[in-house]
Amino acid sequence: MIDQQLKDVIRDVSDFPKPGIVFKDITPILKNTQLCDAILEGFLDRLQPDAIDVVAGIESRGFLFGLSLAQRLGKPFVPIRKQGKLPYRTVAQSYALEYGEAIVEIHEDAFEPGARVLVHDDLLATGGTVIATSKLIEKLGGTIAGYAFIISLDFLAGKEKLADYSQQVVSLVDY
Repeated sequence: MIDQQLKDVIRDVSDFPKPGIVFKDITPILKNTQLCDAILEGFLDRLQPDAIDVVAGIESRGFLFGLSLAQRLGKPFVPIRKQGKLPYRTVAQSYALEYGEAIVEIHEDAFEPGARVLVHDDLLATGGTVIATSKLIEKLGGTIAGYAFIISLDFLAGKEKLADYSQQVVSLVDY
């Protein structure tokens, strides 16, 4: 099963990016082309392609599989980036961090109003960045078609926070 394959490969890095955090490192996955393909197939098996118009990937690890997933679905890909990284006119959304605030942006012409957008990132933790991304999509007139994550840290209750935006939350491995 894909979940055990992923658990066998995902590396735990203690005290990164700060003491007390156990970081789930997906970079070992990238060495295994068959596992990368299995990840994409795992998403395709669990998603409803006809309900998706656009795939949005969150910087930066959401770009790794987000673009490939969009291509497999035959849908456009939209990058969600940190403030100041996109070259064209943007719409921004701030969100709270443990100590401070961050801002994510999307190009103002990323998709047409009414588009059904699948949001992808490598990992769902508390949901802060993903909720900010969801608000950005709604600001542009889009709706959330669902979410796709390689990893969900279920003990942080991020999935529950996303229920206001979509009931379609796919994760391939849960901790």
